[in-house]
Amino acid sequence: MQNLYKALLSKVNEGNSCVMLTYLDVHNDQKGSIEKKILLTSENIKNKSFPFCDDVYEIISLSLETGKLEMVNVEENKAILIEPFLPNPRLIVFGGGHIAKPLSEFASRIGFSVTVVDDRPSFANADRFPEAENVICENFEKSFSSINLRQSDYVVIVTRGHRHDGVVLREVLNYDLSYMGMIGSKRRVDAMMKELLREGFAKDKLDLVHSPIGLDIAAITPDEIAISIVSQLISCKNKGILRKFGKNFVLPEFDGEVMEKISEKSSIPKALITILSSKGSVPRKAGAKMVAYFDGRTIGSIGGGCSEAGVLAKAREIMMDRGFFIEHVDMTGDVAESEGMVCGGVMEVLVEVF
Repeated sequence: MQNLYKALLSKVNEGNSCVMLTYLDVHNDQKGSIEKKILLTSENIKNKSFPFCDDVYEIISLSLETGKLEMVNVEENKAILIEPFLPNPRLIVFGGGHIAKPLSEFASRIGFSVTVVDDRPSFANADRFPEAENVICENFEKSFSSINLRQSDYVVIVTRGHRHDGVVLREVLNYDLSYMGMIGSKRRVDAMMKELLREGFAKDKLDLVHSPIGLDIAAITPDEIAISIVSQLISCKNKGILRKFGKNFVLPEFDGEVMEKISEKSSIPKALITILSSKGSVPRKAGAKMVAYFDGRTIGSIGGGCSEAGVLAKAREIMMDRGFFIEHVDMTGDVAESEGMVCGGVMEVLVEVF
């Protein structure tokens, strides 16, 4: 199972949408054993690579299309948990200067996987961009061979000069992307667009470039400019999701650190804790995960507070065994009041012991 989560992490980081199937054998009182897990990519689902009946494939496809977990009862005391996993959108920032630094930080905080590219070692390094997934120190033209741009990517061009911006934009225009944005004054941008038209670039492709970049919030400082850019990224991303999937879509959470920890070998028992469903006012929604170790360490969160502490205490009680249990968490009444919630909610939580 640990190798399967390692494969899941790898597939999602490569930009693949995936579904994990967990086969549960329910013994009694919401407890039981895990029979097996199967990892499917969107390509596997499209090609029906595994011998499932059409009804199961229909539910799997629905889970991927809506972003929602599904629990399917296949026979008495047996069920399949279907979990969709979508890659975090990737943001490639060309330029490592004074705007790139807060931009990388803010974009990472809202769920983008950030790559920063600059040709200066003093600007392109992990110490300067600790939150970035990748920092590439390379000539801008040569950097594209190691980035492998894909349609789901977002690109922001904030290099140190108009000439470098032009070099990057000319290359970026060869790709179909979710977002292209370039910094620059209106006068300079207009001049570059006219030059690119003369070079043969299509006007409809140039019209896709957000430039001047960012939402108009009268930004002045680097932090403010970064906020205006991130706001535009959020707008493009979420409007794109609504156009593609509709209002019923829920973006499933994908915590890379949790996946890394569950895929690592451990000398002590550990448990993977997943919110199966939630109603009302709860801190985290269905799909949120955390890892808990027998020695008390935790990675991630399903909401914190005394409700999480209660789940962790029960998880620790069964960590010497193998299997799973499903815990009903009631956060209404006194529990909601103690955790400062205006109104409470309830959750169903799955605890799997590895």
